[in-house]
Amino acid sequence: MTISPEAIKQLKQEVGIAAARRVKSGMVVGLGTGSTTAFAIAELGARLAGGELKDIVGIPTSFQASVLGKKYGIPLRTLDDVDRIDIAIDGADEVDPAKTLIKGGGAAHTREKVIDSLAGLFIVVVDESKLVDKLGSTFAVPVEVLPMAIAPVTRAVEKLGGKPELRMGIKKDGPVITDQGNMVLDVTFDNIPDAAELEKTLNNIPGVLENGLFVGVADLILVGEFKDGNPIIREF
Repeated sequence: MTISPEAIKQLKQEVGIAAARRVKSGMVVGLGTGSTTAFAIAELGARLAGGELKDIVGIPTSFQASVLGKKYGIPLRTLDDVDRIDIAIDGADEVDPAKTLIKGGGAAHTREKVIDSLAGLFIVVVDESKLVDKLGSTFAVPVEVLPMAIAPVTRAVEKLGGKPELRMGIKKDGPVITDQGNMVLDVTFDNIPDAAELEKTLNNIPGVLENGLFVGVADLILVGEFKDGNPIIREF
């Protein structure tokens, strides 16, 4: 079944709202990055404005999340200011049956991994198009690299069997630059038999800051999908 862009947007909104409704007053919330999480942030703002929520604090994973948090009136803090994160809500580019993720389509995976890993409950919000049987089948693995190390990291990744491509800006000349001032290599692998091992191997390459494989981090996946033509939220 072909799903229209309008229907995908509806699914993203439904699942984002469902995640935001799990937040309770007094919680410290990791604010993820991306189109689905944006709906969650908007819902948190609406609940705050309506008095349903009080005294929550948001920890943004990116400049985008910070802008949205301010727009919707969510008090923002940094990791220096808090001793815990109760819930993190974030999207994913791929989710496999073991709840292993590929993230980084928005080039925010380094900060996302820090904040999502610290959360007592990490909720992943996706529409059904992000579910895959085999990790890496629809999305490359983003690798954040120090600019001075792009050439040697590219060679090292190729030796691992990856096909790296420097991510270039859209409506911007030159490469994408992360919030940390680094570049992103999108690495395609024909097969990822052991995501945990690949995650460690990539991060051990000198010059690599972080990669988009999230292994053993996700606690709950909320999936927006259509059943008999109606949008539903499924948990796994």
